[in-house]
Amino acid sequence: MSRPGQPERSATYAEVFAVAEFRWSWIALVGSVIGDQLARVALSILVFDRTGSAGLAALTYALTLLPDIVSGPLLGGLADRLPRRRLMVTCDAARAVLVGLMAIPGVPLWILCVLLVAVQMFAAPFQSARSAFLASMLTGDIYRAAIGLSSVTDQAARLAGFVLGATIVAALGTSQALALNALSFAASAVLLRFGLQERPAALGDDPAARPSWWSSLVAGARLVWSNRRLRYLLALCCVPGFYNTVLGLATPYAASIGGAELAVGILFAANPAGQIAGILLTSRIAPARRMAMMGPLAIGTCAVLIGGVFQPGLWVTVGLWCLSGMCASFLPLAQATFVQEIPDAQRGQVIGLARTALVVSQGMGILVAGAAADLWKPAMVMTGAGVVGVIYAAGAARGYRNAGSERANK
Repeated sequence: MSRPGQPERSATYAEVFAVAEFRWSWIALVGSVIGDQLARVALSILVFDRTGSAGLAALTYALTLLPDIVSGPLLGGLADRLPRRRLMVTCDAARAVLVGLMAIPGVPLWILCVLLVAVQMFAAPFQSARSAFLASMLTGDIYRAAIGLSSVTDQAARLAGFVLGATIVAALGTSQALALNALSFAASAVLLRFGLQERPAALGDDPAARPSWWSSLVAGARLVWSNRRLRYLLALCCVPGFYNTVLGLATPYAASIGGAELAVGILFAANPAGQIAGILLTSRIAPARRMAMMGPLAIGTCAVLIGGVFQPGLWVTVGLWCLSGMCASFLPLAQATFVQEIPDAQRGQVIGLARTALVVSQGMGILVAGAAADLWKPAMVMTGAGVVGVIYAAGAARGYRNAGSERANK
């Protein structure tokens, strides 16, 4: 803790892990994200093996993202209406059952798709409840460190999935990999049930005193739109819609420079690896300075992609994408600051709305970049995404800085 009048010092990961409830939630997170990566790879392989269609395999992967567009706004508010631990346990238990059904050999593809959408519908209320729960349990830079650590965990799991996912699925089989995912959700439910303390619902226990579902949704949207600081923080949180376009360019980029399948895997791994390194490095910087760096880092994530104009080879491109990922260390900080500035009674709903905005921006960015790569060289598409992203990120950073100055002058 910093003394009154002294600058806030950086929280350490040791301090975060000293909180028992965070330890249990983190262990649950590790199992879930690794299981999710295995399930995504398994489903893509399963669909491709049955149909021989790369398009259907890609559509299956897309189905893991699309439900968030609906469930974020509509179900995120459950994290305010219900006790958050109970909601997380219920979501994990439901996903364990649904993924367990998906693991049954010979399940028709259309049923797999329906079950997959149902599984993903539970992701938004779970994530809203988890973020809101941590924000009510942790404060200041300890909360920001916890979000950074969670991001490192998520990116590490993605990196492991890119590198080892297909190999593990090939060794175990698709049904067994899905069964492991179901088991990871069940284990998470048990860990959260017995590792976290139950807290009352943020909106109280009296249903008659709560606002209607629609009123909560409108109030959450109005809160963000009417608060310039929140509005521009959300805009910063959507910058990945530009720099994550590289995920849609990895395959055509590797092909354009004569790379094989290994080059695709290396390109996919570059951004997550950079994010892990960036988050770990910036966690050592004093909170006030880190906050001041948030805007420049957001701009940097896109600025380095402009290097594509020189049409570099594989390893220079890997370096650019890795550097972009390092600059993306601003994102957990922006997300944590956004959540901390929301009243606890509205956190679940607003987090659900923000999650939808992030998913839509990333999905649209990857979709547009992939389509553009059919018309122009992938290096030029990367450059275009970098240029547009710099303009957007600079506007969001300036708006956030000005909003902060206005609040300080009041």
